[in-house]
Amino acid sequence: MIKLNNATIKNSEFTDIDLSCSRFEDVNLKQASYTDVSLKDSIFEDVDLSNVSVSNAKLDGMTIEGVSVQALFAAYHAQTNGSEGNEEASDHS
Repeated sequence: MIKLNNATIKNSEFTDIDLSCSRFEDVNLKQASYTDVSLKDSIFEDVDLSNVSVSNAKLDGMTIEGVSVQALFAAYHAQTNGSEGNEEASDHS
């Protein structure tokens, strides 16, 4: 086990590393980049996700504040697809 306290390891690279069951507390990961990373079964509490971008992600079972992310996207797409259709209908009248 490696234990770091009050350390600065900015601009580090971790490739093909197993950090499963690790604990991160009071950690600054600002402007970090994650590619081909498994966060499956992870728990995030008291985190700042401001300006975070997520793409090409597997969201099965993911919840935010207890709400299914897949359900949120389904509701969003239903609303935007419905409103786009309404806008087109009103444009043609």
